Amino acid sequence: MRIGAMLALVATMVVPAIPAAAADSPTFNKDVLPILQKNCQSCHRPGQIAPMSLLTYKDARPWARAIKNAVVSRKMPPWFADPQYSHFRNDRTLAQTDIDMLTGWVDTGAPEGDPKDAPAPITWPEKGWQIKPDIIVDLPEFKVPANGVVEWTDITIPGPFKEDTWITSMEILPDNPQVVHHIGVLFRQHTSEVEYYKPEFAVIPRDESGSAFPRHKNDAPRPTSGSATQRVGTFTVEASYVPGISAFDYRIYGAGKLVPANTDLVFSMHYTPNGKELIDHSKLGITLAKKEPDRRYLTFSISSPNDADSFAIPPHDGNWASPPAIATFDEDCEMVWAQPHMHIRGKDMTYTLEYPDGRKETILNVPRYDFNWQLGYEWAEPIKIPKGTKIVAYAHYDNSEANRYNPDPNRTVYYGNQSWEEMMQPWFAVIVDKKVDVRKVLRRAGPVITGAN
Repeated sequence: MRIGAMLALVATMVVPAIPAAAADSPTFNKDVLPILQKNCQSCHRPGQIAPMSLLTYKDARPWARAIKNAVVSRKMPPWFADPQYSHFRNDRTLAQTDIDMLTGWVDTGAPEGDPKDAPAPITWPEKGWQIKPDIIVDLPEFKVPANGVVEWTDITIPGPFKEDTWITSMEILPDNPQVVHHIGVLFRQHTSEVEYYKPEFAVIPRDESGSAFPRHKNDAPRPTSGSATQRVGTFTVEASYVPGISAFDYRIYGAGKLVPANTDLVFSMHYTPNGKELIDHSKLGITLAKKEPDRRYLTFSISSPNDADSFAIPPHDGNWASPPAIATFDEDCEMVWAQPHMHIRGKDMTYTLEYPDGRKETILNVPRYDFNWQLGYEWAEPIKIPKGTKIVAYAHYDNSEANRYNPDPNRTVYYGNQSWEEMMQPWFAVIVDKKVDVRKVLRRAGPVITGAN
């Protein structure tokens, strides 16, 4: 959830009256703090997306009623995967016993308890990181205007890799998350014609509302201010920041990414103005392998057809079905992570596998997608995918008046890169043997218009 929206939510839940504590009441130090450490503090600490810290009793006590209301309604911690299909190692869903404990603590006066009962504080990485980077790369500064439309902008900078390097995690740390729609990083082998630090973006004709004019299957490519935007479609986003995403960490799988010497970094930067001019100066953190891993971690995204003939959400339609996104695995691999990506009309997304022997399996169902919390889901056990398996993703959209985030239910909505337009992009990550030709792991189904997303 964007910070302003979260503040509005919690502000409506804070009320001052809490009864006095009983002698046998749950206490913060003994009963509540362990729950917060396990499920909440990754976001509720300084430098993270949540608007308040829950590290200490002093931090948490003013929000006691808000905590109760949020966990009873299951608004917090955010988690949207249907548990009947898969189990996830990063599932933050609270057990009913935890909800009862938090509720009992609030209802009996929210006492602090004996400090000796408190577990040791978690040692979080400094300065808001999820990982502890070995290398920190400063992204180019970007001036975000107070108003208007900011197109995706690609900026290439020299990479820090002077020799072939195995990396084991990456994280983008946004400077001003309230205006960041996304930031992605791509690897590209250096070529002589590259112009460093030059902003490059597609020139997209838009109507008075800011929506791009529809693009059809036979339309010519849109012009760009440079070459990077057109080239991005042939490369894989290696890591990204969107609201709710955590670091991409491959260490738990004994895997890494191999970055060849003299690889340039291309940052895909997209901002949404919020009425105040800001300078964003985000950072990329990287950890390095201590020894060469045996497996490679690969990140992919696929898309439904995105031309206006295939993807057009009718006005007032509360359950429009997108054409599916389809790809085929041409190598054996293991799927470990997934992240559905849609915009504010996104309603649900389902990932299915169609195996070579004819079996079909639903591996992820997100029945209540939330653009403000674009979570990544890490399976408790990697899913083994034999060569020839298809991944097929389905999604629905709510373009009706019932969608409180819908800016205009009276218009047809097309595929586009602004949040008031739409996307249908299932993201996922797989592990492969390091000897596999990574260019041949996944075969996407088309057509998808280059530069449309």
